[in-house]
Amino acid sequence: MSVDVNAQIEALTGARPTRLTPLSGGCVGQVYRVSFAHKPDLVAKVGEADSGLALEGQMLAYLASNTQLPVPQVHHSDDMLLLMEALPCGGGLGTIVQRDAARHVADLHAITTDQGFGFSYDTVIGGLAQPNPWTANWCDFFRDQRLMYMGRLAHQSGKLPTPTLNRLSLFCEVLERWIPKAPRPALIHGDLWTGNILSNQEHITGFIDPAIYFADAEIELAFTTLFGTFGESFFDRYHQLRPIRAGFFEERRDIYNLYPLLVHVRLFGGSYVADVERTLSKFGH
Repeated sequence: MSVDVNAQIEALTGARPTRLTPLSGGCVGQVYRVSFAHKPDLVAKVGEADSGLALEGQMLAYLASNTQLPVPQVHHSDDMLLLMEALPCGGGLGTIVQRDAARHVADLHAITTDQGFGFSYDTVIGGLAQPNPWTANWCDFFRDQRLMYMGRLAHQSGKLPTPTLNRLSLFCEVLERWIPKAPRPALIHGDLWTGNILSNQEHITGFIDPAIYFADAEIELAFTTLFGTFGESFFDRYHQLRPIRAGFFEERRDIYNLYPLLVHVRLFGGSYVADVERTLSKFGH
């Protein structure tokens, strides 16, 4: 971390950092645990001018003010520096913690809006822009603002081949066969992979790196299965609190996971292209 950032932290907190410990998980910049002589530790994320850190801080502040979801308190946010509370972590996602997570996620999904699907401003996921224009039809929103939007970004970056983009486009023409037009809008975290969920041995201590908007809650549930974030303990408890509609695990889960797969294609390319193609083949495209 540069001397200028040290000085900025001192100016913001009134205390000079004594130790800067690099942390993992920085997709859009470097992440540090900031220690002080006589103040609680903080976490600092350092990015470039277009990093989206200001939006990340804005989303965390929104969740803190409008939901019961445990998130770190934001002390400062701009695109160069996000400074926030350091929460206990390292407890893993065992059975007890997964059931606690289900309670928090179900509570979040209970928050709805009459404006449709989207959000009051565009957000980010993995540092990538995530457009959120209010849309009455969920299938239209998911097709245009998620699948085709991210597919085109991945194609423009040279990471999604033209034939695969064409297959995606043809699939999107018949998306309404599987995706409902008007499920109940639910506020979602938007990026629930293991690294964004903090816990101790007994419960969740916080959720970080949100990518919020109002959606069909199933898109969030689907993503938690893509990289093995949650398993049976989570889904059993969630289903008790908010019953999951028939057909989710058999069909819609894979369709909804096309979006995070396309995000990963845009960010990393490689084997994620084959994952997209396998899903399209499953549904005849």
